[in-house]
Amino acid sequence: MYQFSLHRQLRQLMDFHTIDIHRESDELFYARALSNIATIHDLFVSLYGDHRKKDEYFQQLLHVIILAHANRRQGLRQKDWVKLQNEAAWFTSNELAGMSLYVDRFCGGLKNLPEKFPYLQNLGVNLLHLMPLFQSPEKESDGGYAVSDFRKVDGKFGTLDDLVMVQQKMETKKMYLMLDIVFNHTSHLHEWAAKAKAGNKTYQDFFYMFDDRTIPDQFEQSMPEIFPEAAPGNFTWVPECNKWVMTVFHNYQWDLNYSNPAVFVAMLDTVFFYANLGVDVLRIDAPAFIWKQIGTTCQNLPQAHTILQLLRQCVQVATPGMALLGEAIVAPRQIMQYFGDGLARGKECDFAYNATQMALQWDMLATGETNVMLAAQEVLQQKPLNTSWITYTRSHDDIGLGYEDAMISAAGFNAYEHRKFLQRYYSGEWEGSPAKGALFSVNAKTGDARLSGTLASLCGLERGLEEGNDESIEQAIQKILLMQANSFFIGGVPMIFYGDEVGYLNDYTYQEDAAKAYDNRWMHRPIIDWEKNSRSEVAGTIEYQIYQGVKKLLGIRKSLPVVADQNNLEWLHLDSKHLAAFVRSGAEKKPLYCLFNFSGSQSNLDLATIKVNGKSLIDHWTGITIEISAGGTLKFDGYQFYLLEEL
Repeated sequence: MYQFSLHRQLRQLMDFHTIDIHRESDELFYARALSNIATIHDLFVSLYGDHRKKDEYFQQLLHVIILAHANRRQGLRQKDWVKLQNEAAWFTSNELAGMSLYVDRFCGGLKNLPEKFPYLQNLGVNLLHLMPLFQSPEKESDGGYAVSDFRKVDGKFGTLDDLVMVQQKMETKKMYLMLDIVFNHTSHLHEWAAKAKAGNKTYQDFFYMFDDRTIPDQFEQSMPEIFPEAAPGNFTWVPECNKWVMTVFHNYQWDLNYSNPAVFVAMLDTVFFYANLGVDVLRIDAPAFIWKQIGTTCQNLPQAHTILQLLRQCVQVATPGMALLGEAIVAPRQIMQYFGDGLARGKECDFAYNATQMALQWDMLATGETNVMLAAQEVLQQKPLNTSWITYTRSHDDIGLGYEDAMISAAGFNAYEHRKFLQRYYSGEWEGSPAKGALFSVNAKTGDARLSGTLASLCGLERGLEEGNDESIEQAIQKILLMQANSFFIGGVPMIFYGDEVGYLNDYTYQEDAAKAYDNRWMHRPIIDWEKNSRSEVAGTIEYQIYQGVKKLLGIRKSLPVVADQNNLEWLHLDSKHLAAFVRSGAEKKPLYCLFNFSGSQSNLDLATIKVNGKSLIDHWTGITIEISAGGTLKFDGYQFYLLEEL
């Protein structure tokens, strides 16, 4: 709703910063700001309306927004304009495909990254998620997620100038950049934390700090432990200032106190710093944790969503070409909330990880059955139009099994026993399992655990090579491509984890590094051996089979506009519990039938059940044509898949 007082406040600040609304880019900014300022104000007041300095901090927030626009170079403003041209959001395109990587482990440093662009572009990757780059203490980094300086690139990767160089070279090659912001916490060595340790009350209020255990103990009554083995409890004693500080993840990661508006304004300024580096997608780490309240789990609280909605509104005004990804690895219904509920539907995060579907693929691969996966789809298909998923088979993180017990029960399994089976299967403890992984973050109280291991090792390639079993090796490669095909075509932007494109196995050398030995997730974060990767061009090698298969899948995806994420997926319910099947369709586009056998056994499908209109189908994967006749049957070998389009 229009409010003249806000309009006047906006114009006064724009005049102060010499923003000329008669210049085209400033005029567009003014239009966006005027359209959104009332919503921004309402969201801000809903969080901070009782704060005695709310008006002062709202004024600071507007300053930060206007300065972000003023500091945005013309090339990025033009890129914003191009991205906003189409009715469909730019990031829903079928032409986007990503890779997530650690720069130092991938190529040594930022200066070396551009020489790897041909390798990535040949594969079909045009979006790079560079894992945390900003300064963090060497032995207390949590893989870069304990940031001691949000604006200084860690020396082991290079410099800020190197990052700017990489972004500009990516821009010339029409590649997109994704970076992380660690939004929930800082390192205990961050400047703010150092000032808090020194007794500065202003910066102590940036964190949750207490003189005794009274309030921490009240929090602990309902807060779960995130890393019960490595970091039990949620508070740490700080001897420098004789206070307890909230440390939900590790004792060296101090949780920021977003009930203080100064924290939000400071972090918004950091968000815009990244936006004006040229970031296309900003990955917000751990958004589920950003609001804390006694008597709750301190996860997924309504105020956390309000903060994300406020953040998105501010970004839409100043840097609208940057999309926001909420890294919320939570249960399906909670994941959906990160796109926004009610009047805010579609107005929170632009992206979320489809962590549920990722985990359910591993469920299907272990059981050979699709029923649990299908039970989750009614929830997942409620995603708003013009938002999107990041789809993936694995990431730098562990694989959680956080889908709901009711979904497991609906498939006829006991939820507790089913998860125990999956843990044993992928850790290799289940007799006959080909997988070689490890359990991560085992909770002895609940029996919960998550899974570590590379895509290839979890699919059986490591064991097959150890045993010298050609049949097992061939089956493992087929499983890898099955898993990638399913995640590439299900809707969203596919994100490959580096090394998976050539079948890297678990790396156990992390156990020799004291800074990593406690965290077995490092087994699936390889140091790239470029001699191994060069075998992706040598016919007959394992690397060649996997790389060329992934390349082909991405090429098929980019050739079919129907795969763009327009909420155009319909699940096909088949008689066979081993087959997962969906159709992607759209106006004036031929439907694409995606069919996957998650069993190692042969399966058959009566083509009449998928209601194909044409007389023949082309399988884009094999190139074969399938003639349809009454009662025709489609045969599947173990772990075979089809990508069928009507001719």
